Amino acid sequence: MAKKLNGTVIVTYRCNARCSMCNRYKAPSKAEEEISIDTIKKLPKMYFTNITGGEPFIREDLKEIVRELYKKSDRIVISTNGFFTDRIVDLCKEFPQIGIRISIEGLENTNNEIRGLKDGFNKGYTTLKTLVDMGMKDVGFGMTVQDKNAPDLVPLYELSDEMGMEFATASLHNSFYFVEAKNIIKDRPMVAENFEKLINEMLDSNSPKKWFRAYFNHGLINYIYGQKRLLPCDMSFDTFFIDPYGDVMPCNGTKDKEVMGNLNEQNWDELWNSEQADRVREKVRHCDRNCWMIGSVSPAMHKYIWVPAAWVIKHKFLHFFKEKKYSMYELPAVRDYRDGKITKEDLDRLSTCDLNAEINNGLSEESMKELKNKTGEEIVDAEIARQMSVKNRTSSTFH
Repeated sequence: MAKKLNGTVIVTYRCNARCSMCNRYKAPSKAEEEISIDTIKKLPKMYFTNITGGEPFIREDLKEIVRELYKKSDRIVISTNGFFTDRIVDLCKEFPQIGIRISIEGLENTNNEIRGLKDGFNKGYTTLKTLVDMGMKDVGFGMTVQDKNAPDLVPLYELSDEMGMEFATASLHNSFYFVEAKNIIKDRPMVAENFEKLINEMLDSNSPKKWFRAYFNHGLINYIYGQKRLLPCDMSFDTFFIDPYGDVMPCNGTKDKEVMGNLNEQNWDELWNSEQADRVREKVRHCDRNCWMIGSVSPAMHKYIWVPAAWVIKHKFLHFFKEKKYSMYELPAVRDYRDGKITKEDLDRLSTCDLNAEINNGLSEESMKELKNKTGEEIVDAEIARQMSVKNRTSSTFH
């Protein structure tokens, strides 16, 4: 029997948020071209599926997509900005086992500034609270840690902990997926110190899951200092992404879009075992971007479990018997920077930030044509306004 894979389905590139670290909202996919139920039916068996965007809940047929994916996948988590509360609640009523991760980039003012969504924090928080009150078990925050919001990291973790929620972290990345090449952490020691506090909070908890999350955050410090990944990257071997056009890719972290094949035109086995797919795998083996995102790290942590397990055992032992806390200076690059052996410029050069990069947005020709006369923001705002007016007309018909 074929091995189950880890898959991410990007159902749309349309997004109503205006995040400062992601320009995807300027480059939406054309609704008519987005991945269809027929293509979803061709996906392989998966042990885990992440549904993401853009903003997935802009898709009015998201329920049908989820229904189809549950025939393929053991577990599904949707990443969302939490704006469409009614749609999220409605979907969760039908699928109470589904996971929901709402992006919240800090406490109220910081979040709203970074995400550019009016009243975004309250919207997201209200949605989370509603889901918890409904009895949803797999609910949590997702936070992209950067200079602007690093001081909110531990307070937000504590808030999620009080509410009994998951707390997922990331840091700034550059790629075609984010339509961005200029993201960079400016004050690495300050950001790392906040990660250090979070790691110690997590190691202090009674939850083994949080201890392993602490290891993931240790890897984020390593990443923002531009160092080699702590674990190998096996994207395209046991994990894949599929974009709104049916293009199957190793991940969303590459500078340009790397296509293994197209599921609209091929069947899964033909695509996965093709020469083109193998050429992409060869590129992955020599990739130097050293990303540290949950999509590639989570499968690696399971596959090479002894590495994070040894780290956890060591730190729990030091904590319990020696009363020693985790220190970010365990990482050689962090020590070297403190001691003046490497400069900020050295570390900047190791990052994926490229101020002169020509950014590939991964859009199809048809989607690009739509942008000739309108901005991405205008296209998406008009579509949401259309959806809302249809909803209002429908609800007034029933009253």
